Amino acid sequence: MFPLRFLLSYFVVDGDLTVIDHKGCAHRYGVRDSEPKVAIRLHDPGLYLPLAVYPSLHIGRAYVQGSLTIEEGKLLDFINLLLINQARLDQSALGSLRRWREEVLRWPAVINLRSRARRNIHHHYDYETDFYRLFLDNDLQYSCAYFSDSVNSLEEAQEAKKRHIASKLALRRGMRVLDVGCGFGGLALYLARNYGVHVTGITLSTEQLRTARDRAAKQGLAHLVDFRAEDYRTTIGRFDRIVSVGMFEHVGRPHYGQFFKHVHRLLADNGVAVLHTIGRHTLPSPINVWIRENIFPGAYVPTMSQLSPILEARSLWLTDFENLRLHYAMTLADWHRRFQANRQRVRMLDPKRFDDRFCRMWEYYLQSCEASFRCGGLTVFQLQFTKRIDALPITRDHIFAEEQRLLEQEAHESRPRMAGE
Repeated sequence: MFPLRFLLSYFVVDGDLTVIDHKGCAHRYGVRDSEPKVAIRLHDPGLYLPLAVYPSLHIGRAYVQGSLTIEEGKLLDFINLLLINQARLDQSALGSLRRWREEVLRWPAVINLRSRARRNIHHHYDYETDFYRLFLDNDLQYSCAYFSDSVNSLEEAQEAKKRHIASKLALRRGMRVLDVGCGFGGLALYLARNYGVHVTGITLSTEQLRTARDRAAKQGLAHLVDFRAEDYRTTIGRFDRIVSVGMFEHVGRPHYGQFFKHVHRLLADNGVAVLHTIGRHTLPSPINVWIRENIFPGAYVPTMSQLSPILEARSLWLTDFENLRLHYAMTLADWHRRFQANRQRVRMLDPKRFDDRFCRMWEYYLQSCEASFRCGGLTVFQLQFTKRIDALPITRDHIFAEEQRLLEQEAHESRPRMAGE
């Protein structure tokens, strides 16, 4: 226990953490009765050294295995406490050294050649769609929602996200749109239905592709939407608009220049592109090693300092930038509530595959990501960019006006019809 006790004595300055060892002895760190206040129990003495040497990996492993349990407070409180103290440590020389070491050591893990990119996507996105239905909204939006004062549910927030992105695309009927990483097809179908545009949606997930095609056929939109199993590096053609939501995180830092090279190649000269991606408010560093090992292999989250030079090198105009900040934390909180409410239904889908260990893994994933958006420096960037300086109006008013038009249109379409209308 000594190495771990020494580390925690140095590490925990904010919050109140009690660690109960395998013998039942309690060790307290931080400031008594301050928040967050958490007590954890370590059931296996073999944990002490791994937790001291590589906590970012072994805390998650221990929780999933059940050898680390929460005795007081919630898992979210525990992760918040860790991230609050990590943020302080990251400002030190030791924190700078740690980031540099992680960037060097983890560089090969984010080299995503085509075959590897496909395997990475299959790892997380090819569970059966019925699994995702148990915690996502009705439209199967698996990315950050957009909350506002008038939003009362996850479904409304995801509809608001689609309106918000559509408004930034400045669409006109008949345009050709490319949706890079189209997921279950919700955004592509929304754009086709509301604007009469022709959308090509590309994904590397076989399950998402099957579901998206099925939805397009059922909604009578197959003539406007073409979903393909395709890597962005092999896409050909020219598109008036390009949109990508929640896909850029899987590109990998070594491929950032390549991604924007292909976007530049595919975008029409007077075209508009919108990129929606998880971003990092802190200095550049790899994602949490447990998340990369278990949830998103090959993933890397950019900072604006990494994106801006690439836009400049391609002579792309950054015409609008928005930082959504806490919206993803709120989205993840909803996903976690729904997952927990449907935990038994998850188990029933496939008791051998979706066992207790899997459910703890998913719980740790959702809660640690929510904590990272609240206390760990993660955020969401929306970038709108063009090739030409005059491709869009010179103020942002058109975005708000179009968003309001869509909102009013949807309200009109959803109101009950009176006899004779």
